[in-house]
Amino acid sequence: MEPPELSRGRGRGAVRRPGWLDDLDRRLIAALQANGREPFRPLAGRLGVSEATIRNRYARLVEAGVLQVTAVTNPLGMGYDAMAMLGITVAGSPAVVADELATWEEAIYVVVVAGRYDLLAELVARDRRDLLAIMNRVRAIDGVTSSETFVYLDLAVQRNDFGAAFEAAATATGDD
Repeated sequence: MEPPELSRGRGRGAVRRPGWLDDLDRRLIAALQANGREPFRPLAGRLGVSEATIRNRYARLVEAGVLQVTAVTNPLGMGYDAMAMLGITVAGSPAVVADELATWEEAIYVVVVAGRYDLLAELVARDRRDLLAIMNRVRAIDGVTSSETFVYLDLAVQRNDFGAAFEAAATATGDD
C-alpha cells in the first residue's frame, strides 16, 4: 500500500526553507500567487527572463514541494456548511494518527504540534450532523485519547499569498 503522504499527491511540508531560493524564485512565486493561471511567456517577459527559465524554475519549485499551483475554493461555496479545528491528543506517535487523517477528504489541514495537543486537524463537513460523524471517526482512530472541537462561527481571513510577503520582507532585511 502506498504511504498516505504519496497517495494524495502531497507529502509533509518542508520543515525549513530550501537554501537555494533566490530573488527570481521569490518573484515567480509572488506572481503565481497573484495569478496561478498566467501563461509562462508573459510571466517571463514581466520577470525579465526567458520562457525556458520560467519553465525550469517552476518545475524545480514544484518538484521540491515549495510550490503547488491549485484552485483554492471557499468551502461554504462548495456546500460545506460546517468547519472545525480539532485539537487531538494521542498515546504514542502523533505521526501515525496524522498519516491516517491525511488520507481523509474531510481533513484539509493536519499538523503535528507542541503544547496542549499533539495534532491539529481542520475539518470540513456538509452540515453539523456530518461534522459529528467525522469527529466520532477521529475519536475511533487507534491512539487517539482525547479531542477538543473548535467549530468555526465566522472566517475573518484566509491568506494564500503569505509566502511572497515573508520572502520579500526577508530579502529587504537581509535575513536570507
